[in-house]
Amino acid sequence: MRIAFAGTPESAVAPFLALAASHHEISFAITRPDAKSGRGRELKESAIAVAAHNHGIEVLKPATLSEIADRLSDVDLVVVVAYGALIPESLLSVPKHGWINVHYSLLPTWRGAAPVQHAIMHGDDVTGVSIFQIDRSLDTGPVYATVTTSLSPTITATQVLELLNEMASVLVVQVIDALEAGKIHALAQSSVDVSYAPKISTSDARIDWTIPALAVSRRIRAVTDAPGAWSMLGEERLKIAPVLMRTDVTDLAPGHITVRDSEVLVGTGTHAVQLTNIQRAGKTFVPAHSQATLFSSVSMFT
Repeated sequence: MRIAFAGTPESAVAPFLALAASHHEISFAITRPDAKSGRGRELKESAIAVAAHNHGIEVLKPATLSEIADRLSDVDLVVVVAYGALIPESLLSVPKHGWINVHYSLLPTWRGAAPVQHAIMHGDDVTGVSIFQIDRSLDTGPVYATVTTSLSPTITATQVLELLNEMASVLVVQVIDALEAGKIHALAQSSVDVSYAPKISTSDARIDWTIPALAVSRRIRAVTDAPGAWSMLGEERLKIAPVLMRTDVTDLAPGHITVRDSEVLVGTGTHAVQLTNIQRAGKTFVPAHSQATLFSSVSMFT
């Protein structure tokens, strides 16, 4: 099958490589225009653009997808993985098999930009990958296939994404094989248990120490590694790595810090949590207990 692949970030590379290694032909890759990044604010190509170049595949970087409408009739299918822009309704029916999307949730739960993060924040026990036909609404199209996995109580968003990438890489090839053979049909999503997962901003990643410890832990894991959990210690902003539950410590008020036996403990709305690693501005993550003097000078997060 002749395919166009639409994707942008590093998380889209594994499914791209799986398709590139299959018997299907990636005619061209569609990705977002080069963007400024890093301290030097230099223009850089997306991860998908780099991967496509490495495989000798043509790369298109349209400002809007309408710019490449004439190219879409050359392919049988467009595969979308974290492309980063909405697909105009007028283009959905141009390829023979339309557009399919690889989404990292069990639809109809967690439609939207940050399904993995919201699954962790809300304490879901299970997540997975859904491959569905794109229609005019957000993540509402009929589903071709799903695969599931459990979520451990300590896993981070980065770790879940790595796992789901591996699963998606296998599933997307299987779905396209079945489409080519005419052996698969998409099923409409359920109208119950619908939930939404809007993009997580940096402000969303600020820790609210007044909520229960379990909710604090879930939010930190949900935003690890990006955008990264943080809190203010006096005038300094610290990034916070996943914490440990300390149900034995209940005498700390929310946000208050104490160092006991080389352990840095912080109060929450219920019991305390123990900091593992922290990162100061411009530095790398270090064990929290190595910064005891920092916490002795300012003893409360805000």
